[in-house]
Amino acid sequence: MKKNLLGILILGLTFVNIVISGFTLFTVMTTNQKTAKVVSDVANAISIDLGTGSSEGEVAEAVPIEDIETYSIPDKMTVALKPSAGDDEAHFCMVTVFFSINTKHKDYKKYGATISDKENLFRSIINDVICQYTVEDARVSQDEMKKEILKKVQEKYSGSDFIFDVSFSDIVFQ
Repeated sequence: MKKNLLGILILGLTFVNIVISGFTLFTVMTTNQKTAKVVSDVANAISIDLGTGSSEGEVAEAVPIEDIETYSIPDKMTVALKPSAGDDEAHFCMVTVFFSINTKHKDYKKYGATISDKENLFRSIINDVICQYTVEDARVSQDEMKKEILKKVQEKYSGSDFIFDVSFSDIVFQ
């Protein structure tokens, strides 16, 4: 009889343990889901990509690598920068600029073949944008400069975004 009573007691305690574990699991899961939603909302509010969505550069990521062609301005450009406040010294930026082009874009056939003919236009746009920055601002605002150059180049092509990215290489400030 003692063995039977002890077995019933163990079975009852096991059942209670399963019920408490199930209750804990469900309460933790709902709390975890709410926490994940709050973290996701905060990340979206401050524009942080958590790896599941997309943020800035979405167009560049959407173009497969085999559909990307690059056009580089052949020579390194030297651009005079805006004078810094209280600094009498002249500052320059030496940069090589290249553009990423989507070869599958509908406007590529229309504009892509003549892109090298527009090199002087690109140089003018790059010069106009970069010369607006002081040496201090240019060092920290390279992404802004790229965005502005891209925006002006796309405006020249009637708003077409077949050129979807601007990149700098070998950038040096003096």
